[in-house]
Amino acid sequence: MSLNTVISELRRSSRFMSNVTAWEMLPTRPARLAPFPRELDPWVVNRLQERGIAQLYTHQRLAVDLALAGQHIVIVTPTASGKTLCYNIPVLQAMRTSPQATALYLFPTKALAQDQLVEMRRLLGTQAAAEANIYDGDTPQAMRKSVRLSARLLITNPDMLHTGILPHHTRWHRFFSHLRFVVIDELHAYRGVFGSHLANVLRRLKRICRFYGSSPQFMCSSATIANPLELAEALVEERLELIDDNGAPQGEKHFILYNPPVVDRSLGIRRSALLEAQDLAAQFLHHDVQTI
Repeated sequence: MSLNTVISELRRSSRFMSNVTAWEMLPTRPARLAPFPRELDPWVVNRLQERGIAQLYTHQRLAVDLALAGQHIVIVTPTASGKTLCYNIPVLQAMRTSPQATALYLFPTKALAQDQLVEMRRLLGTQAAAEANIYDGDTPQAMRKSVRLSARLLITNPDMLHTGILPHHTRWHRFFSHLRFVVIDELHAYRGVFGSHLANVLRRLKRICRFYGSSPQFMCSSATIANPLELAEALVEERLELIDDNGAPQGEKHFILYNPPVVDRSLGIRRSALLEAQDLAAQFLHHDVQTI
């Protein structure tokens, strides 16, 4: 059974529809594609094509163009729209065209860092995979020196940057001297006091980079929030270009506002939303439709 079958059944159910206060449908939207920039190194293009990527979405192409032109950027598009490639491609280009160029990736969680390491090592291939490394609290002491000496793509988190890297910047002089890009993923996580702390860590990072003669570009990505550009510029203290026109394909989406039925009208008590969700989940499972 398909999702459309379940939706049709729900529309025909008088009990379900009597509790629906609004139902909106967004139609399918095809992908908007663009070719790779001509200035991309053929090796980078080949690596992407080997991964089955023949073209870029329009927001990816715009992000790559701006990054290659030296602009700081912030990308805000939906989940699974390919935001990662928006910053991975410029980093790959820099690593390919400049043998000493380095990049720093900041993630709020170790799980995201591990995912990114796997992806970048796949893109780099076996010859350059060792140049991408994670440096965090789980990195064995025996490996830390080799990471400092060889890493060109360093993946870490704000806490480790603050306590384990910046205070020991003299040991990282090679890395900071050639730092081209700083990637801040999950930008929306850095708000409030946590965001204020990160802003100060980034000030310190920029000051150390100036000391070693580098001036990195910042590339940020975020889930959809109301003020991504304002947040990014407050954290980075640079002027950024906002990329929020999603070119990725979109399937049909239904947004249903459902109000559980009244069980005691005199007291205004409605049936438990959990029990209603349980009944709906059973209907989806009966038709082998995945739910979350």
